Amino acid sequence: MRDSIGNPDAPVLIDQEGGRVQRIRPPIVPQYPNGAAIGEIYSRDREQGLRAAWLMSRLHAFDLMRFGITIDCLPVLDVPIEGSSDVIGNRAYGYDPHAVAEIGAAAAAGLKAGGMLPVMKHMPGHGRAFVDSHHKLPVVDVSFDELATSDFLPFVAMKDELMGMSAHIVFTAIDPNNPATTSAKVVRDVIRGHIGFDGLLMSDDVSMNALAGDIEARASGIIAAGLDLVLHCHGIMDEMHQVARVVPVISGDRLRRVKAVEAGFTKPDASDETALRDEFNGMLAIV
Repeated sequence: MRDSIGNPDAPVLIDQEGGRVQRIRPPIVPQYPNGAAIGEIYSRDREQGLRAAWLMSRLHAFDLMRFGITIDCLPVLDVPIEGSSDVIGNRAYGYDPHAVAEIGAAAAAGLKAGGMLPVMKHMPGHGRAFVDSHHKLPVVDVSFDELATSDFLPFVAMKDELMGMSAHIVFTAIDPNNPATTSAKVVRDVIRGHIGFDGLLMSDDVSMNALAGDIEARASGIIAAGLDLVLHCHGIMDEMHQVARVVPVISGDRLRRVKAVEAGFTKPDASDETALRDEFNGMLAIV
């Protein structure tokens, strides 16, 4: 794959959270718990919960780096509400935005300790969705102030991370006509403005049916909204050609952010994998 583009260091991304969103599974790698399980440890013992989050990400890095995968789309910083769709559900660390921010920061640190980089998701917050954005367009109808005191908080806390992923959700208080992924107003005023994120912003999967139009129209809308990258995950060659036709060559601020990501990788620390696995499994045994 890297040979095809002539770059032996090109980043390779994966969704490897644990729980139901774990793309590489046993027997290749262990099955990891979902975010809610980490949040449960945190609710009993804050320091243990933060350690568990760090450990799980550090173990992901051991697993993934063996395959040449260098970016994990983690942490999930969404703050769900009671009754919301389980598209996030137990992928979330909990219902307290401050706890979500702390656990998310520990998870990101574990990846970076392993030589990988994290991607925050789903900006500016997917927790209030009452439908699954893989199939339908969620609409969130609450005030900006309410969003700012809950949903946006974990992203504000982690605004200095190098990468983030958008949410396919309409926030009627900000832009009633477009989901965040294709909303220049959400990107400009909330993600870049209120949150203060200046990192590389990629879309959630362009193939998801929350977005309207054909693949070319969706990809064009994502770029027009000010996102840096269009993420296409289905592996359908014709669709990839359609995306490539409308996505411009990376330049300007987009190139600056890409270069920052490229410079952000560090060598893995000297952690002992067996010792960390034993420690993490011991924590899970008492959940």
